[in-house]
Amino acid sequence: MTSPVTARDRAKAERSDAILREAARLFARSGYNGVSLEDIGAAVGVSGPAVYRHFAGKQSLLGAVLVKVSVDLVDGGSRVAAEGSTPEERMRALIEFHVEFALGHADVIRVQDRDVAHLDARDHAEVRRLQRAYIELWIETLSPLIDADADERRLRVQACFGLINSTPHSTRAAARQRSATAAVLAAMAESALRAVT
Repeated sequence: MTSPVTARDRAKAERSDAILREAARLFARSGYNGVSLEDIGAAVGVSGPAVYRHFAGKQSLLGAVLVKVSVDLVDGGSRVAAEGSTPEERMRALIEFHVEFALGHADVIRVQDRDVAHLDARDHAEVRRLQRAYIELWIETLSPLIDADADERRLRVQACFGLINSTPHSTRAAARQRSATAAVLAAMAESALRAVT
């Protein structure tokens, strides 16, 4: 039997989530080396040393940010793909899921692109394992839709990720016109994945 969740447990979980959000924002803005635990603590209204009550240090915090986002991608992608009844529906669901994720998590994408090298070996291996699982989910979903070998399907999926992931933080219009941006990105991503060569 598990113990009931107390108000203190909830408050600690909320504080941990706030620390993760602010760490991602600050890492995205200034880079891993440009941010201190004091900066992160100040952003959530606690002292730098108080962050240690939630995370072992800055590297551990970076790992928590990037592992969590990788888990969220695999879990969310698996869920939406399973809901589609045809290969086309599954592919569109994955595209829409990833577009919404990219538009809502541009900071984390920027951190992933720039600061993954600062992860410790264990977190780095876990992030890479989860990324491979997410890519394989897309490759498997794409397989019945195009006549291409595994290497080409992988190339198409990774190029599609590049297209989607680069746009939210490369143009200010993406944030101001989210639904229009999402529609354009989804259409472009589907065209890129299924382009005839």
